[in-house]
Amino acid sequence: MRADIGVIGGSGFYSLLDDAEEVSLTTPYGPPSDVVTVGRIGERSVAFIPRHGRDHRFPPHRIPYRANLWALRSLGVRQVLAPSAVGSLRTEHGPGTIVIPDQIVDRTSGRVQTYYDAGGAVHVSFADPYCPSGRAVAVTAARATEWNVVDGGTLVVIEGPRFSSRAESRWFAGNGWTIVGMTGFPESILARELALCYTTLSLVTDLDAGVEAGEGVTHDEVMAFFAQNVVRMRTLVADTVQALPEERTCACGSVLDGIKLPFDLP
Repeated sequence: MRADIGVIGGSGFYSLLDDAEEVSLTTPYGPPSDVVTVGRIGERSVAFIPRHGRDHRFPPHRIPYRANLWALRSLGVRQVLAPSAVGSLRTEHGPGTIVIPDQIVDRTSGRVQTYYDAGGAVHVSFADPYCPSGRAVAVTAARATEWNVVDGGTLVVIEGPRFSSRAESRWFAGNGWTIVGMTGFPESILARELALCYTTLSLVTDLDAGVEAGEGVTHDEVMAFFAQNVVRMRTLVADTVQALPEERTCACGSVLDGIKLPFDLP
């Protein structure tokens, strides 16, 4: 079974796919978060992985990121969409805003962030972490459905599972960063190391702790807001999938050209 496009998201995205079938896969990095569901959105073949598992058993710092991306590539996927919930570091980008970031800052610790940790050094360009073609398509699709869209911005990824302190949140905002989340890294760099196009669609569910007064962010509030918007997010992902180019012309697919890899990619 093959797929052209991968979606890594929450369990609310299962109903995206028509003619869906489940595929159990193993990888050199263990099993992915759950069985992969392969189906269609319009004319496009799509593979879906629930990032945290269908029962949400994997917290952000325990997600099998390497297995997830490897599984998608082994099915033929070359373009990946990654919807997620984030907190905003900017009062002007309140809940309900869609941010399509163009930069990322890693503030995680202890997460394995490479496939190339043995057999020789492999250095992959990561100056521009997200696919420019995927980003452009996602922005256009979001604007067409009247989302409040932010084209560009910096996602800072924290280790979790805790939320930020007020001081950390203010520090992030003071650096000019835009949104904060827990799952965008190492997903993005692993996709790059597999020469995949990777695009994040970030739904702002709350203002982060240092941005507004109050008791701070709670897990229940984030989950409730995302659940209220999951149908709309599914529509956005489906529209983006159908508008992605069938032939890649971006640089993502050639990032490994000229590099001697220690093993063959699927």
